Formats: sequence, C-alpha cells, structure tokens
Amino acid sequence: MSVIVRDEEGKLLLLCKGADSVMFERLAINGRKYEEETREHVNEYANAGLRTLILAYRGLSEEEYQVFNEKFVEAKNSVSADRETMIDEVAKKVEKDLILLGATAVEDKLQQGVPECIDKLAQAGIKIWVLTGDKMETAINIGYASSLLRQGMKQIIINLESPKITELEKVGDKDAVTKASRESVLQQIMNGKFQVAASSSEAFALIIDGKSLAYALEENIKKLFLELAIGCASVICCRSSPIQKALVTRLVKEGTKKTTLAIGDGANDVGMLQEADIGIGISGVEGMQAVMSSDISIAQFRFLERLLLVHGHWCYRRISSMICYFFYKNPAYNDWFLSLYNVLFTSLPVIALGVLDQDVSARYCLKFPLLYQEGVQNVLFSWRRIIGWMFNGLCSAIIIFFLCTKALDPQAFNKDGKVAGYQILGATMYTCVIWVVNCQMALAVSYFTLIQHIVIWGGIALWYLFLLAYGAMPPSISTTAYKVFVESLAPSPFFYIVTIFAVISALTPYFLYNAIQLRFFPMYHGMIQWIRHDGRCDDPDYCNMVRQRSIRPTTVGFTARSLARTNPLEMENIN
Repeated sequence: MSVIVRDEEGKLLLLCKGADSVMFERLAINGRKYEEETREHVNEYANAGLRTLILAYRGLSEEEYQVFNEKFVEAKNSVSADRETMIDEVAKKVEKDLILLGATAVEDKLQQGVPECIDKLAQAGIKIWVLTGDKMETAINIGYASSLLRQGMKQIIINLESPKITELEKVGDKDAVTKASRESVLQQIMNGKFQVAASSSEAFALIIDGKSLAYALEENIKKLFLELAIGCASVICCRSSPIQKALVTRLVKEGTKKTTLAIGDGANDVGMLQEADIGIGISGVEGMQAVMSSDISIAQFRFLERLLLVHGHWCYRRISSMICYFFYKNPAYNDWFLSLYNVLFTSLPVIALGVLDQDVSARYCLKFPLLYQEGVQNVLFSWRRIIGWMFNGLCSAIIIFFLCTKALDPQAFNKDGKVAGYQILGATMYTCVIWVVNCQMALAVSYFTLIQHIVIWGGIALWYLFLLAYGAMPPSISTTAYKVFVESLAPSPFFYIVTIFAVISALTPYFLYNAIQLRFFPMYHGMIQWIRHDGRCDDPDYCNMVRQRSIRPTTVGFTARSLARTNPLEMENIN
C-alpha cells in the first residue's frame, strides 16, 4: 500500500509499505543498502510471533506523477469486472525502484478464547483454513498458539526458496523464474500428495506462502492443490493478498461443493467475506470495512463458537422440523374449516416450534460439538425424513377416517336415536384432526415454554369456540356447520369417546416408533438427551465416552493435541 505526498520543499515522495516477499523485489539497485540486515531482523521478529512490514520510498517527478494520476483515475472510474486488477497494474508501474527504509514489527495477540473456540469448531467437524498476510514464521507461531498446529503433526511447506530459483532471481530472467517457480510448486504439491496418501494414520499441516499460492491457483494446478489441502488437517496460506484470499475461498466453494464461511476483521478480508457463502465480520480496531461487507457481524472471534454450535444447531433443527411438520398436517374439509385450519388452529404451534424449540440446551451444544454435524450431514432434513413425516400423516388420516366412519355409522348417535349424518361425521372427524395435529406437535416439542402451551392447547380451545360462533350464524353462512356443535356434538358422550380413541390411535404409531428409535437406535442428540434425563450429566466416564465420538486423530485443537500427547497409541488405533 502506498501514499504520495509533497514535502515542504515541494518534492513528490511515494511512501510504500508491504510484505517483505513483495517489497524486496521492488527495491532499486541503489536502494538495497540495508537489505541483508533488514531480512535478518524481519526473520527474528517473525520467529517471535510479531507481524512485520517493510517500509520504502522513492521520489517522483511532476511528469511521472501526472501520467500515473491520469491512469489511476481512469482505472478507479472503470466499471468493468477487472477494475481492481487495473488499479493494481497501475500501482505496480509506480511502486518500483524503491529505497529501503527499514522494517516494523507489531505484536498482535490472539483475542481471548480463540484457541478454545477453534478447538470446539474442530471437534464439530468443521475444517479450518487460515488465510493471512503474515510471514510464514509468524503464521506458524500463530498456528501453534491457536492449536491449529501441534507437535508431531507433519508439516508440508510449499515455498520458492530453493537455490535454483534464488539464482535465477539474481540474474533477473523473469521468464525463467516463472517457469522454474511453476515447476517447483507443482513438484512440491505432488510430493505432498504422495506423503498424505502413504500415511493415513498421521495428521498433516499444509503451509504455503503467497508466491507459491499464485502458481498453485493457476488453472492446471489448482485441482491438485485442493486435493492436497483437503487431505491435510490444517491449512495455512501466509503472505496472501486480498485477491488470493478470495480465490482460495472460491476454489474451496466450487471445488468441494461445500458451504464455506469466512471470518475476518480488516479491509484485506473484504473479498474473502463476499466470496464465501457466509461472511462474518469482526468489528474492532481495524475499521468497519469487514463488518460492512459481511452477512453477520460479531464483536470477537470467540462468539463464533456459540453462533455456530448453539444457534446454528437450533436453527437447523427448528426449520427442518417445522417444514417436515407442514408435510404432515395439511388436510381438506368445509371451506371455512379449510381456510382457518392453517391460519388459526394449527399455525401458531408450528411457528412456536420454529422459534423456541431446543432439543439440547446451549450448555450441551458446547459440551458435545459433534451435534453440529447433524446439520452438516443433513440427517434431519433428508428425503427419508420428509417421506417419513408424510407417511405418518397418511397413517393418522387413515386411522381417523376409518375409526370415525365405522364408529358413527350406522348406529344411533344420541339418545333420541338420531344417526350421524355427513355434517356430524365431518365435524367429528375435523375435531379429531385438530386434536391429533396439536398433540403430535406436543410430542415433537423438546423444550416446552409457556408460549408453546398457550398456542398448542389454545389452538384446540379456539376450534371449539369457532364451532360455537360459526354454528350460531345463519344457515346461509354456516351451511353444514349450523348449530352442529350445540345441538348434535356437545350433548352426545359418543362424540367425546370417539375423539379420545381417535387421538390415542393416531398418535400410537409415532409414539412407538419414536420410543424404539430413542431406545435402540438413538441419534447423537438423542444420546445427549438421555444423559440429561437420566441425570448422568455429572458422570465423567459416560460423558467422556459420548464426547470422544467427536474427536478424530486428525482433528486440530488443544483437546486433540492433549489426547495425542497423553495416549498416542489409542489415537493410532482409532485411525
């Protein structure tokens, strides 16, 4: 990044700062006086975990500035898709022949809770890549500090620091440097793939610098690079430019067909945030550009843990359950019955389920991060589950229909010997449907609140109030429902007996299926619910047994690192 200023004497100066991998290439021959000392200092700072920048300058003539300014304004005003590329090309033409000033080193500590957050996300099965502009040494230190790297994890380092390429750079043959660099990156990627394929019991970390990444993202190499990266437990791309961050994000999104989430706090992360399926900006000291370009804003990185593992799991379960329930509950009857069925009698319980239900508390969501994998694997919204709910609705409909028709026909319905006509049959059957649908919702709810009690039982009460009000209207309006409740249904005990038996019979198949599944074939959230209901949440052995399902040998994070250190043989056997 550069600025152009005019000093007190009227001279134009270009002041430039940037990464050492870029800045040293742009120094003039007479501007390298302190290059070796500066390189040593930068490496020392990077090894200490500090973030480094190189500072340089050059003088500009009035003519050179005018030519640059015209081209820069033209590039800025461009509305084409390659506007940013045009600006970069114009800047490169003036950011050359620089004179080295020195280097800066700034300590940038990890925010509170970052290692713990990364550990929980890794246990949830989320693959974590780091795209940073820091030097490789700094990035590696941050990797160890955040538990993305651990002792014993084999590192595949891809860079262009070979003697052959260094010699070509000194000669200044750019074409030869480009060819040799491309071949070197390709060879290192192939060697890395061979290492990963040859050892399935070890965890690998891929570390690649910005220069190498530029070649790895080329059309004929990027597929191989992605295959290597997917096989590694950790991926760190250091000295990455903003465009490279966006390109890596696009490569993962399009190459794996997975949902990608990017999180960043600076202007350099804007492209990455916009390219990802979900962009999360961290508001902080580095400005608001990332926040303004993101889908969601949080104050600290550690809040990502609760956002994904708690609210992400809850939202997935709520939405999937709500949609499946709609497939279950929709029948057709009298015009007004049909119109108000989804508006008054059964809609509010579904909304309450979609907003308030919690199959597992926030504490258990954080304690057992593998719950998040239920959403990643889509186990709650598969075609099997949707068809299962539709089949449940079909079974309930068949049970209600045949039980009501056989029970009400042809014997007398009340003490006067009146038989049940289609008006009484329809109202009775509809009453059973309202009861069954709302009681089915009560069985499906895992976390009852006062609101859910009100909307479920209130929906049933509202149906009886509607029968009274609708039946009191003139026959021209109420049609088949004219005084059907007051004169026919309410005085007859048979109406209540049929309703009770229909509700019990229609809900029995779901109850039995749910009980058998929970007892013999529990899903992961079912196991955790048993921990809570059986009072085994304080049993460390049982909880540890369940939790271990979420820790893989190649998982990053301090939990997996601790397990590998204390019991490496067990880790190998699990693999």
